[in-house]
Amino acid sequence: MNLLTITELKQAAVAGRTAAALHVQIETVSRKDTRDGKPFYELNVVDAEGKFMLRAWSDAPSFAQCEGLRAGGFLELAGEFTLGNYGLESKDWRCRPLDPAERDAMLAGPPELRAKQQADYEFLFQSAQALADPRLRALALLFFNDFGERLQRTGAARVNHHARRGGLVEHMAQMLRAALAIATVYPHLNRDLMVAGVLFHDSGKLWENIYAADGFTMPFTDRAELLGHIPIGIELVNNLWRRLLLTEEAKAWPALQPESEQVRLHLLHLVAAHHGELQFGSPVVPKTPEAWALHHIDNLDAKLEMMAAGYAVAKTLGEHVYEKVWPLPGNLVGSLPAFGPLSS
Repeated sequence: MNLLTITELKQAAVAGRTAAALHVQIETVSRKDTRDGKPFYELNVVDAEGKFMLRAWSDAPSFAQCEGLRAGGFLELAGEFTLGNYGLESKDWRCRPLDPAERDAMLAGPPELRAKQQADYEFLFQSAQALADPRLRALALLFFNDFGERLQRTGAARVNHHARRGGLVEHMAQMLRAALAIATVYPHLNRDLMVAGVLFHDSGKLWENIYAADGFTMPFTDRAELLGHIPIGIELVNNLWRRLLLTEEAKAWPALQPESEQVRLHLLHLVAAHHGELQFGSPVVPKTPEAWALHHIDNLDAKLEMMAAGYAVAKTLGEHVYEKVWPLPGNLVGSLPAFGPLSS
């Protein structure tokens, strides 16, 4: 039986019933009852790339196995899976605990994903080092020094896009590539401010979407629920800035242009306005060219990631047409291939 990731299983199940084994961590496990009073278990499981919900009905062998399961545990699930109206389903599955070596291999993540995220992190760090403005460079390097490890285990979201351990690094790196390209087309944009905006716009997610150090579960916290990532990000930038003001390096800042307070305010505006609209959680709408550019770059990368993930798992409705994937607004249509000669 093939050992697959959750993403690989979803892709395989599009073609039909698939026998597979999975290594997962239990996010939640709860016992519930049907309308007829029959008990069943509901498991939410996760791995490095995805998550799904699985049920164990009272007449299935897996029901008894669920009685000893606890959130945070690591399991191998094995069985036949199909893709139903609510995602992956299996009526006949079984499980066993992972041994320590299997758990450690799972926590490391798939090699390709691990290599990609490491390369993306290095790109972000090198871009911070290359900032011309010494204030933004110092701020970014202090951020990486204090929170680099935390950044590498943060997701860009709980669902929808880059919703995986290290997903925020991938999202930021792709945004930064787009920002650097756009800055060459629109040279009036402040390039250093754009880079810093990418690095800090979602910095509050290091508390809102942080994965546990020893797993793939994302706990809920008072800070995240009561404030949200935009206010937390603003607070973080201000705290780091105040620390820098106490350094020897900051003594030279009064002679720099633009003045330091304007630099701080414009960066805070990028953090505050990156959702683009008040109804989407930004306390202020974009009011500078850099803020508008950052908002659209952020939204573009999120949407394209959702589409790429959707193509991989969506059911086919017709030639080139795929079933709608939430939260995108309509059915997906396959993109037009690049022009090229006919194959012989």
